[in-house]
This record gives sequence, structure tokens and C-alpha cells, in this order.
Amino acid sequence: MPKRILSGTVTSNQNAQTITVSVERRFKHPLLHKTVRKSKKYRAHDPENKFNVGDTVRIQECAPISKTKRWEVVAE
Repeated sequence: MPKRILSGTVTSNQNAQTITVSVERRFKHPLLHKTVRKSKKYRAHDPENKFNVGDTVRIQECAPISKTKRWEVVAE
């Protein structure tokens, strides 16, 4: 089964080797027919600590690295 790849913006890099990525998705509301924006935060593994707040990154599913980390940064 292929691994999911998401694209988002780095919102935090305070922890060592970890970044928080906010991924936004857009969809049409089923009743109101209005475009709705929803975002979700993911914690991703960044081994070299090279990404800063505001950077756009791609993350990929991986085996659990810690209690909250199940994503890793794809080299860009």
C-alpha cells in the first residue's frame, strides 16, 4: 500500500528533530455549497533541523518514531 504524502506549512520547530506541519484541505460543504477550509496539524521527523517556521514542506507517512510522530519530511 502506498504511503500518503501531504503538503503543508511549518508552524513550529521548537523541539529537537521535530517540526509541526499545518496541512489545509478545502472541500465544498454538502448543504451550503460553500468552499470550507479545514486544517490539521501533524508532527513530523526532521533529523537535520533544517526547516524553519513558514517553510512549505512535504511529509510522508512512516512507522511510529515516537508517541506523536508518524510522519517524516520528504527531501525537497
